[in-house]
Amino acid sequence: MPTLAIVGAGPGMGLAIARTFGSRGFDVALLARTKEKLETLVAQLGQEGITAAAFPADILDRASLTDALDAAKARFGGIDVLEYSPAPHSPVPGLTLAAPSEVTVDNLQPMIEYGFYGAITAAQTVLPAMREADAGTLLFTTGGGSVDPVPMFGNANAAQAALRNWVINLNKELAGSGVHAAHVVINVWIGGGGPEGSPTAAPEQIAPLYWDLHENRDRSEAVFNA
Repeated sequence: MPTLAIVGAGPGMGLAIARTFGSRGFDVALLARTKEKLETLVAQLGQEGITAAAFPADILDRASLTDALDAAKARFGGIDVLEYSPAPHSPVPGLTLAAPSEVTVDNLQPMIEYGFYGAITAAQTVLPAMREADAGTLLFTTGGGSVDPVPMFGNANAAQAALRNWVINLNKELAGSGVHAAHVVINVWIGGGGPEGSPTAAPEQIAPLYWDLHENRDRSEAVFNA
C-alpha cells in the first residue's frame, strides 16, 4: 500500500486530504503536535476503512519532525507522498503576526522556522528514498498571501513566499525524474472564519486538488480560488 504523510494534520484540511488519498488505497501517517487530536483523527479514518497512525511532532523542533517521519517510514515501509500544511491561522506558541512595517528579525525568524525550515526538513527526510525509487510526490501548502501578500500577515507571508519559491525551484531540479514537487495556494478562508465577505470553501472542496497534482504531475503550482 502506498503511504501519504501529512505534516500539520488537523480536523480540517488534513482530514479531508487523508480521506481523499485513503479512499484511493493509501495508508496515512498523521503528524502534528498533539497526540490526542491525532488519535481522534486516526479513529475517524479507521471507521471509514482507512489505515492511519499518529506521529506527534513539533514543526519548530526539527529533530522531532525528522524522528516522526522516520517512525512513519518504519511503520508503513516508506512514504510515497508528503503533504506539508501547518495551519496558518491556528495560534502557535512563539508565533505572532506582524504588519510589514512591524516585521523584525525576532518576529520573522519563528515564521521562517515554522513555514519554511520545517518544510525543508520534512522534504530532506523523505526525498532521498524517493529519488532512489525514482517515484514520489512532495506537496506544500500556503495561503494566498504567498502570491498576493496581505498586510496583516506581513511576516507570515514573507516566509510563505520563500517556501513557494523553493518548491517551484525544487520541481525544476527534479524535472525528468519520477519525483514531483508542487505548491498549493489556498486563496480562501477554509470553512469560514475570515473577514466579512471573504471567499470561503470547505476542506472537502479543496482536497481533490492535491490528488490531481499527485496524479497528473503537470504543474508546480495550483491555486484554489472560490
